[in-house]
Amino acid sequence: MRFVLAILAFAAAAVLVGFGIAQRTVFLEPDKVSLGTVVENQASYTVLTPEALAANPGKQTITVSGGGPVHLSYGRTDDVLSWIGDDPYVSVGYDGTTGELTSEVVVAQPVDDSTPTTPETGEPAAEESEDAEAEPDPAASPAGSDLWLDEFTGDRTLTTTVDVPEGITVLVSSDGTQPAPGRIVVAWPLDNATPWAGPLIAGGAVLFLVGIVLVISGVVAHRRSRGPRRNLPKGPKGKLTRAPRPPRAQRAALGSGGAGRSSGRARRVALLPVLLVPAIALSACSSDYWPDLSSAPETTAPATPVETAAEDEAEPVEPATPEVVPAVTVPQMERIMRRVAVFTTEVDADADSQRLGERFTGPALEARKANYAIRKSLPDHAALPAIPASPLTLTLPQQVTGWPRTVLTIAKNNDDETVAPTALVLRQESPRENYKVLYATALVPDADVPEVAPASIGAPPINPEFKGLIMPTGQVAPAYADVLLKGDESEYAQFFDPEGDVIRQQLGVEGQKAIADDLPDTADVAFSNAPGDSPTVALATNDSGALVTVSITQTEKVTPNDGGTIGFKEGQPGAALSGFDEKSAKGVEREIGIQLMFYVPAVGSDEQIRLLGWSESLIGASEVK
Repeated sequence: MRFVLAILAFAAAAVLVGFGIAQRTVFLEPDKVSLGTVVENQASYTVLTPEALAANPGKQTITVSGGGPVHLSYGRTDDVLSWIGDDPYVSVGYDGTTGELTSEVVVAQPVDDSTPTTPETGEPAAEESEDAEAEPDPAASPAGSDLWLDEFTGDRTLTTTVDVPEGITVLVSSDGTQPAPGRIVVAWPLDNATPWAGPLIAGGAVLFLVGIVLVISGVVAHRRSRGPRRNLPKGPKGKLTRAPRPPRAQRAALGSGGAGRSSGRARRVALLPVLLVPAIALSACSSDYWPDLSSAPETTAPATPVETAAEDEAEPVEPATPEVVPAVTVPQMERIMRRVAVFTTEVDADADSQRLGERFTGPALEARKANYAIRKSLPDHAALPAIPASPLTLTLPQQVTGWPRTVLTIAKNNDDETVAPTALVLRQESPRENYKVLYATALVPDADVPEVAPASIGAPPINPEFKGLIMPTGQVAPAYADVLLKGDESEYAQFFDPEGDVIRQQLGVEGQKAIADDLPDTADVAFSNAPGDSPTVALATNDSGALVTVSITQTEKVTPNDGGTIGFKEGQPGAALSGFDEKSAKGVEREIGIQLMFYVPAVGSDEQIRLLGWSESLIGASEVK
């Protein structure tokens, strides 16, 4: 009976193991689903819409093929479409009915302008020369744009896997002048796990072991049951006669035959681990082989509303207002800062003022241009502080619906702990321009920066005339310029906190007096301050206050008072920047560019306006006009 049960166990084990292995081989479902389309030679750009990317759940593996360079980038849908602008593009969508990708060429709508641009002459307009139509400029390449959350490049073929959320669009192009690569395949992973393969294989292995145990126990029981089954006949008393001994050759033959049978049984037993070990190993090599016993996540999807007659008679829906979004995301800002840091290091090393405008504008551009000019004549003159790439201790993007866009960030210099963190204001004027550094200030020691909204929300910009602050942001620059010029006698001094304000010591009344004392008796000095030409940037804080960044230009005019002449000292930055190495009866003047970041409290607060960061540099020098 044990042998019969063993045979049944072996048969069941073979069926279970075989079926378990078949689930991972011949019965295994595909591990991905793919959709593809071909849109060759139609436009310079191809857009994969959010609907196409969300045709199936899971990460998207995108493969793009063409005859030349391939560029793929992705960003927020509005950003991608704004970057494309009026250029035609191919929109790749998804048809839920057919389950296939669709494509159509999108062309900007012409402006309906009924105003005649030329007087009527009675001649048909069609006779106008076709040569008068200017050919369109070549499309710019999207590579390197600050709008993208990420981008990839390849030659002829590019494959990448992304996991884009809702509202993200993929832009495919070549070099911006050639048609976009036309063969696009999007693949999503499928769950082809076989949760019963592991239990089946493991169960078969267990039954196989049971069969082995039954066979062994059956053999042992059979041997124990062997013995004499009847009494032997009585023979003569005394010794029994001994049977004749077989010949040596016959004994050798019998011995070899027994060894052969034992060896055969040993080989069969040795095959058991060979069959058993792979089965057990196969059943335990992946989680896809076993059921997932973890509890299913609770759904957060809202219930489907039930339509009622009252809803059908609801008032017409007003047109949706443009969505307000933060100018950048944190990963996007980190990429931008890495690019700005690398760019700044390169142009600073070469003192390349021609390229400087690619990443700098406003007061930050003026300061570095002047520094380059001085260093060309005075190589030992100190360069402006480098811009660190990371870490970013604060990222505060402006909430925007269009352009220009502004973001405030604070970067810490990990390479040198003695260098103060740098507060930067970057500005993007249009979709196809990159962010440029508008202000670059060093934080004052122990700067108390107020709490701000997270980067995923951003901060609304504050109007220069907003009355909800103890001083409108548009008046901060002229008010502080007056404080620097007059000190505590200024009518605005009461609004500014003097504690920790080192600017007053260096460029205020005390600093001006030190400069005057250093001049000869035959020269007089006059100071004047004025707000800079750069825009005031004000972003709201969580306590209804504002972070305000402004610029001031301080002019220092030195004139002779004895009818003589005066000039810049030889080897000084003023002489190097102006190129004026002579003496003048009119006098000479210097311009100091001051960049400032303040915290302006809300109305009703008992705090004063607090200086958070500043920088100053010589930006101009010349003979008095």
